[in-house]
Amino acid sequence: MSEIRDPGLWESGKRKIDWVKGNMSLLRSIEEEFLASKPFAGVKIALSIHLEAKTAYLCKVLAAGGAEMFVTGSNPLSTQDDVAAALVHDGLNVFAWHGATDEEYHRHISMAVSSGPNIIIDDGGDLVNMIHNEYPELIENVIGGCEETTTGIIRLINMDKAGQLKFPMMLVNNARCKYLFDNRYGTGQSVWDGINRTTNLIVAGKNVVVAGYGWCGKGVAMRAKGLGASVIVTEVDPVKAIEAVMDGFKVMKMEEAAKIGDFFVTVTGCKDVITEKSFYNMKDGAILCNAGHFDCEVDVAGLKKIAVETRLARNNIDGYKLSNGRWLYVIGEGRLVNLAAGDGHPAEIMDMSFAIQALSAAWLFKNKGKLTSKINVVPEEIDNDVASRKLRFWGLEIDTLTEEQEKYLNSWQV
Repeated sequence: MSEIRDPGLWESGKRKIDWVKGNMSLLRSIEEEFLASKPFAGVKIALSIHLEAKTAYLCKVLAAGGAEMFVTGSNPLSTQDDVAAALVHDGLNVFAWHGATDEEYHRHISMAVSSGPNIIIDDGGDLVNMIHNEYPELIENVIGGCEETTTGIIRLINMDKAGQLKFPMMLVNNARCKYLFDNRYGTGQSVWDGINRTTNLIVAGKNVVVAGYGWCGKGVAMRAKGLGASVIVTEVDPVKAIEAVMDGFKVMKMEEAAKIGDFFVTVTGCKDVITEKSFYNMKDGAILCNAGHFDCEVDVAGLKKIAVETRLARNNIDGYKLSNGRWLYVIGEGRLVNLAAGDGHPAEIMDMSFAIQALSAAWLFKNKGKLTSKINVVPEEIDNDVASRKLRFWGLEIDTLTEEQEKYLNSWQV
């Protein structure tokens, strides 16, 4: 039971999955353990994450643990059709294709949810929201789920505050081995991979405006600086703004930054970050892109309305001419630039994030019926397990506390 673009593409997808598997030592070790222990025997897992090779390998690891997988994408432009075909060839249920319309994307999410999953693995909250709003009769089947990204966690917390979240969710994004590396180093590298391969323009000497200075924004700004750009940060959080200043970046309001920016990258998790009042201030040739989960940070719909002319400037780059004669360019329709215009985070980074996902899902199932809270942090032992494995695979050793040191740190008396 699948709905994909072309099953015949599976060999190309298999090569991609084999490549990332060779560079994901953590998931390989977990796959071996899951094959032996089958922690998900008889369990249905619905998963909605950007459907490229690293995600596909996570799906195969969960399937190795005995899970029946129902897989869909979490963005219409991030699904790779050959990877989807490879998963179907290996017997998984997949509902996704690249370039899905809004109706098709909704249908594919619906097909994954209607399977009646016991565990949900989400990226942005689409599965969780749909099962609550459109399939409430299936909620009783759900043991719980795991959320991959900041945007999804914001939605979960708001659902919980409103008393609407009906089953436990693990905040995978908030695990240290996720946000410290995936959000910072993964986003930092993959955003510029996507921009550079799509524009073929130099970054050095340019003004780069980064909207949002959370962990993802920190990574994007750091890599832009490394590429030789002058970096400007826009923020709404005064503490993060101070942090950006002390990290060596300029801080100003978006309306002012719009006048001098060459590249604009939004990484906020909020809507309407760059809108009409900024578009008219921008330089001719300014390039805009988004690295937040949803395509609402750059108001592309508003830009289309005020444009007097549009054109495809380059593959995956749309040009919009304003009444003042200036052209603005948007990469990947304002969707996640590192996936809509690239291959996403490096394999070694997603190895850590997806190791957290796999182990959190197993922990969740092991503790079914015991969790009293709907919002749950990833246990520290899972974080430490992933970090320890990573160091071991790197051939590195670290110190351990002596008994006296443990006693000292846990005492209030000197």
